[in-house]
Amino acid sequence: MFKHILVPTDGSALSQKAIDGAIDLAQSVGARLTAYACLPLYPYSPFADVAVEPPGDFHARAEREAREHLGAVEKAAAAASVSCNCVTSVESAPYIGIIDIAERDGCDVIFMASHGRRGLGSLLIGSETQRVLTHTKIPVIVYR
Repeated sequence: MFKHILVPTDGSALSQKAIDGAIDLAQSVGARLTAYACLPLYPYSPFADVAVEPPGDFHARAEREAREHLGAVEKAAAAASVSCNCVTSVESAPYIGIIDIAERDGCDVIFMASHGRRGLGSLLIGSETQRVLTHTKIPVIVYR
């Protein structure tokens, strides 16, 4: 079955549900986890007159928040005796990082949550899960 599961997290309650499901699956099939958090690009132009947050502070804060989210995954996986590796990358969109890490690390499956938006809301807002499903050949388990 699955030997290596990628589970992305953004620290939300919804992603926590998917993390719990991924850990349960990994534990039941003897797989290992890779937890992933995407770090955002600096949102301000270097040519702007005003920056709300200096680039160094922005990147340090984003890295700190990602490490907190990933640390929670690591702790939960350890409590379930599931091997877990944590990674981050800086990408323009999370789905790019999710697919890149899954391919790079040889993951069998991507296990992610979905907000389940439908209709016009899904067209306007989009979904990282939908983008992953559209752009990868790796199996994706959508957890709700």
